[in-house]
Amino acid sequence: MELHIFGRFHVHIGKEAAFQDLLTAVVTASSQESGCLEIHGYRSTREARLFYLHSHWTNESAFDEHARMPHTVRFIEGAQALIDHDFGVTRAERIA
Repeated sequence: MELHIFGRFHVHIGKEAAFQDLLTAVVTASSQESGCLEIHGYRSTREARLFYLHSHWTNESAFDEHARMPHTVRFIEGAQALIDHDFGVTRAERIA
């Protein structure tokens, strides 16, 4: 079963550029993984401190492998220092 990951990140004031750089780096590296069907980072057009991540994986095993990759670990550690809430993503399956 293919897997979709959704992440929402609200960053501390003044940390927008740092988070954007971090997000760009993880998207670039992750897009090269064999189990990654697509991955994109987004920034809200109405709230400059609000970012989103959507990725699409061949299956849950591919995403679990991705979660252990050095670039992913760097992203999680860096994001935790830049966001003003607990780090978390949602795993979902497409239904429509």
